Amino acid sequence: MRFAISTAPQRTDWNWLLETWLAADEIELFESGRTFDHFYPLFGDSTADCLEGWISLTALLAATRRLRGGVLVTGILYRHPGLLANMAATLDHTSGGRLELGVGAGWNEEECDAYGIELGTMDERFDRFEEAMVVIDSLLTNERTNFAGEHFTFTDALNHPKPVQSPLPICVGGGGLNRTIPAAAKYAHHWNYGTQSMSVADFTMRKAVFDAACEAEGRDPADITISTIIRVADLTAEGLAAMARSANDYHAAGVDLGIVSIPKHFEPDALQTLSAALSEMTHS
Repeated sequence: MRFAISTAPQRTDWNWLLETWLAADEIELFESGRTFDHFYPLFGDSTADCLEGWISLTALLAATRRLRGGVLVTGILYRHPGLLANMAATLDHTSGGRLELGVGAGWNEEECDAYGIELGTMDERFDRFEEAMVVIDSLLTNERTNFAGEHFTFTDALNHPKPVQSPLPICVGGGGLNRTIPAAAKYAHHWNYGTQSMSVADFTMRKAVFDAACEAEGRDPADITISTIIRVADLTAEGLAAMARSANDYHAAGVDLGIVSIPKHFEPDALQTLSAALSEMTHS
C-alpha cells in the first residue's frame, strides 16, 4: 500500500500547512499531499478560517521538491472548465510535473447559497460535470477544442502549453453509484472515495460497482489508482494501531493509496511517528 497526506486548509494557518508539507517532503513513505476545494470549513463551525485550496497547493508545490500534489477534489461548478484546464497545465509546469488534477461535481449547498453559485439538481450537476470532463480532456490533449453542450461552448479553443505529464493524471472523487463511479471508470486515472461515516463494507460494495463500470468501459481496474482517507485520532499506541488496522482493512478491500488525514493539533514532526507506524504495517 502506498501513502499520502491530506491537509484540508481549514481551521489552521499557512505556517502549519507549510511546515507539515515540508516534513512530509523529507519522508519517502509519503508520495503526495492533498488540499481541498471549499470556501467554508467542513464538519463543524463554518465561520472559522479556510484558505483557498488551489492557491495553497500552488505555494506548497513550489516549496517542496518531491511530493506530488492535488486538490481532493476540485468542484467543477466553482470554475469554468477552460480556466481549470489552463490552471492545471500551468501548475504542472511550475511544479515540474507533480500535479494530479482532482475533479468532482460539487455538492456544498451552504457555499453555493452564500456565494450565489447555482448548484442545480443532481442531474444538472452531473450533466455539467460530464461535459466539463470532455472539455478538460480535450483542452489538455488536443491542439484546438470545439464543443457545444448545454452548459459549455468552445470554439477553436487553445490551451498552451500542454501539461508536462502526458496524460495529466485525473482523480475523480465521490461514491455515487449511478453517475460518479461510472464517470470515474470512464475518465479517471485515480478514483477516490471516503466519508467520515464510511465503513469497509460500504467501500467494498462501491468497489464492486466500480469494477463493473470499468469492465463496461473496457478498462482494467488495476490500471486505476484507488484511494481512501485514513484517519488517526492521536499518537498513542492505541491510536496508531487503530490507524494501521484501518489501512490494512482498506488495502484488503482494494485500496492502493491510503491518504492520511493529518489532524490540525499534530505538530509537523508527528509525521515521523505516523510514517514509522505505517512502515511497520507494510512490512508485517
